[in-house]
Amino acid sequence: MALCLGITGSQAQEFEAIRVELPENGNLRVENLRGSVIVEVWGENYVSVSATTNGRQSRSPAIIQRTDRLLSVRVKAGLANEAGVSLTVRMPERTRAAIVTSTGTVKFSELPAALLVQTISGPIHADFPSEANVNITAESAAGAISSTLGVDGSAVAGRSTLKTRLGAGDRPVRLHSQSGRITLALASPTAARAPRVRRGARPDTYEEAEAKPPRLIGGNSESARAADAANASSSPEEVSEGDVIRVDTQLVSVNVSVIDRSTTRGLVGLKKQDFKLFEDGVEQNIAQFESSAAPFNLLLLIDLSGSTSNVIDLIKTAALHFVEAARPFDRIGVVTFAGTQVVVSPLTTDRAALRDRINAITQPVGSTKLYDSLAFAMEQGFKGGNGSGRNAVVLLSDGLDSTLPNVGGEGSTLPYNDLLRSAQEFDGVLYMIWTNTQVWEPTSPNDIQQKTWDLAADRLEDLGDAGGGDFYQVQKLKDLSGVYDQVVADLGTVYTLAYRPSNKLHDGKWRALRVTVNRPNAVARGKRGYYAK
Repeated sequence: MALCLGITGSQAQEFEAIRVELPENGNLRVENLRGSVIVEVWGENYVSVSATTNGRQSRSPAIIQRTDRLLSVRVKAGLANEAGVSLTVRMPERTRAAIVTSTGTVKFSELPAALLVQTISGPIHADFPSEANVNITAESAAGAISSTLGVDGSAVAGRSTLKTRLGAGDRPVRLHSQSGRITLALASPTAARAPRVRRGARPDTYEEAEAKPPRLIGGNSESARAADAANASSSPEEVSEGDVIRVDTQLVSVNVSVIDRSTTRGLVGLKKQDFKLFEDGVEQNIAQFESSAAPFNLLLLIDLSGSTSNVIDLIKTAALHFVEAARPFDRIGVVTFAGTQVVVSPLTTDRAALRDRINAITQPVGSTKLYDSLAFAMEQGFKGGNGSGRNAVVLLSDGLDSTLPNVGGEGSTLPYNDLLRSAQEFDGVLYMIWTNTQVWEPTSPNDIQQKTWDLAADRLEDLGDAGGGDFYQVQKLKDLSGVYDQVVADLGTVYTLAYRPSNKLHDGKWRALRVTVNRPNAVARGKRGYYAK
């Protein structure tokens, strides 16, 4: 569904505000390539969009598209002489929003459940409520960052990357500009703030400022393709060593997904106090907590060796589906492999660039170096993320490394047992998707034997378990898109707990981990331990 509002133009005008139902998952993407965006949070369950131009315009420049996974609001780049456009977007508190501009300013002083802001040269102004529980990452590749969020109120200026948190840090906020200035501050407690409209209240606050009652759109509309992503750079952002505020290396991070045992559905909205974490049976103090709404760096690792040459179009289609299904503020990277690894795309939120690069995938040459390629993904795949966000590898493979009996070709140099230990030590989550490429039964001793196929699948399952994620089976590649949906849904239930171990010894020994959740029928799934190096 695409909507354009028609209205008689004037030299400076406000267009009729519209309201659109937010998808159930809360995903919203706002892209304005002709001006600024103001973000406001209110108590209604829908999104309100209003546009203001500073020149003659016959209709609203905002194009709104809605699918069951994403609500997209887009103002395309105009000609040099076309009027600038300012958008004001009011959204429910449950929204997971991505805001993108080119040179336009982005301002916000209230927080949705999760927020990503990305500009090319536009400044970002963030005024955080003093009572906010927020985990903040701000990055400006060529601009400056100024902050007065410290407890002592001192300013931190000129850094390329700044990481901090307010309160419990439940809500993730990631701010990125290529060359614009990022300003972070606490909202003045005496500043007048617009009251929120509560459901059932008389429309005497925000609605008074809107010339006409907004129209409700969505719900039973036909599905439409989500808007193209911004033209922001998709290359990894380079940050100098001295510009990064580093995380305490003594912290141990534990990623856990939480499901309801009775319904097998994931549980969201849990708080730090809902968890207890034990190392070798001793309860630990949870020092940091990231909610299930926090962003992920997602790396798709795709096996394109052997028989996949006949189904590469199916694999591309499924990868494109994964990009669409993922949350708009998650970074996604793509790596393919056979005898070597090919970085199709580094980590980026630029969905248009991702689609172009996935469509251009060609099959790598060589045998199957699965173990080397998974190690490459864990060690090298997240270097473009600047350490921000949480990491997950999603592997698609039949599990056959050329080191296995009768597989043929030059196999990995990394032994499987070393890879398994690397999976246990990986600071992220591993999802293993096994696909059945066995097209015939073995008829001679030189064929791949059934026990080898079974061993390959078993090893993938063990890697998923060691990596704190899960293992999925795909008998037919046409079903792969549905499995990617399951992975995205599971990632939306992953919480991150960090603690400083009470056992301070770095003796290389195994430390067993256990996490409990103070909710009926709740089960936490994640890594079972780590080596204390």
